[in-house]
Formats: sequence, structure tokens, C-alpha cells
Amino acid sequence: MTIICIAGLTGSGKNSAGEALAKKLKLRLVSLTFKDYAKNEGVSLMDVQKKAGQDRQMDLDFDARVVEAAAKGNCIVTTWLGPWMVKNADLRVWINADEKVRASRIAKRDGMNEQEALVHVRARDADNRARYRKYYGIDINNHANFDLELDSSKYSPKELASQIEKALRAKTPGAQLPAADAAKFDGSKKKKKAV
Repeated sequence: MTIICIAGLTGSGKNSAGEALAKKLKLRLVSLTFKDYAKNEGVSLMDVQKKAGQDRQMDLDFDARVVEAAAKGNCIVTTWLGPWMVKNADLRVWINADEKVRASRIAKRDGMNEQEALVHVRARDADNRARYRKYYGIDINNHANFDLELDSSKYSPKELASQIEKALRAKTPGAQLPAADAAKFDGSKKKKKAV
């Protein structure tokens, strides 16, 4: 059973790296996001963030779903807190990228101008840092328990996937990876109130 947790700040490329790795290793992708929840609810992501800041249960329920999905094993978890919440992860990876690079990605993805995207990135990062410290006592700037840190501004998602696979095989020699086709678990087909 293999579990790899990949985390990173807004626009870091953690989901793209996770998708590439899941495809490469034929593992399930556990990729639950507030972004998907916001889309399902027809509200802005920052509205969801604000609601989560006022209702701790949102985060608790969300993260419980991540842990439950990861417990089935043979998966790549690409959530902000996966490396802290999934206690039996085989590999914990942090994806870095300069905030201007991240803002540029968000601008392209979400149809913002560069300045709007930079404000958005800073607001989300600050909000999540504060919420996770308040709710869990987790400092997402502390990567002491991580096995690997990579810069996504220097590598493509496929290159990141290759480096993560190499680190996994070095850490767990002889790891048996599934031969089945990869399946994605992203929670998007769940009922709206499940998050």
C-alpha cells in the first residue's frame, strides 16, 4: 500500500504534479478542494474561505474526508494539509514556487489580471496559514517532516512526477505499486453538503 502526500501554497502546482504522478504510478488521486466546493455551491472561493474561517466544522469535515479516502491506500493526496493529516504517508512532498509565478498561473487559470491574482494568492495563503494554525496548531511553513521539496517553476509536472517517484523508490525500496489503471477521487460527485 502506497500513500504519497503532496502539498503547496496557492498556485504551486501540487495538483498538476499529483495528477502526473497518479497517471505515472497508476494510483488513485485524492484531490478534494474548497475550489470544487465553491464551484458546486455557485459561490466564490474567497466566500468559502470566509465561511470556513467562521465555521471550524467545515475544515474538520473536509479533512476527515481526505483522511478517509487516503486510508484505502494506493493514492496520491494533493491537499494543503494532507502531509500533516495522513499519518501513514510513505512520502511527504512540498511544492514551492515564487508567489509571482503562482499568481501568473492563477491569473491564466481564473481569468484575472496579474495584480488581482497576486492579491488573491496572498489573501488565500494568509487565510489558510491562520486557519490551520488556529484549528490544528499546524504551521504550514514548517516542512521538517517532509521528505522532499521541489520548485515547480523549474520543472514541468511530468518532471516533478519523475523526481517524486525516484524519491519514493529510494525511501521504500521494493515498493509494490499497483498495476491497475488510475482512478480519481476528487469529491466533485459528492453531494454539496458533504464538505
